Amino acid sequence: MQIYSNAFFSKETGDVSRIELALAKHEDSTIDARLYLYEGEANKDAIRIPGQIAGKHVTAEGNWEERLVEYPSKKEVVQTHFVSIDGTLDAKWFRGKVKIEGLEMPITVQLKRVRNI
Repeated sequence: MQIYSNAFFSKETGDVSRIELALAKHEDSTIDARLYLYEGEANKDAIRIPGQIAGKHVTAEGNWEERLVEYPSKKEVVQTHFVSIDGTLDAKWFRGKVKIEGLEMPITVQLKRVRNI
């Protein structure tokens, strides 16, 4: 897997923020993309979406089912968001746009290649 990140850990608060993108390439030019959103704590659950790679251009789109707990009832609520990733990658960087329906998106990202999540 190739992993790209702009994640930031704050020593002061102990919070992790921003995003990471992991890409698994297949022989037929398809990819499995895993998008990690960090908003305060490290998120072990990835948003998994299928995609394509053509040269250096990456596109991926699919639905993400976000599971939330509603308080005070503690009832589980499922929200479905359409997610799309569109950008270019090279040996050191992924540059492009990430859109998640229902969130303050799209965002333009520049993610640096890292060894692990």
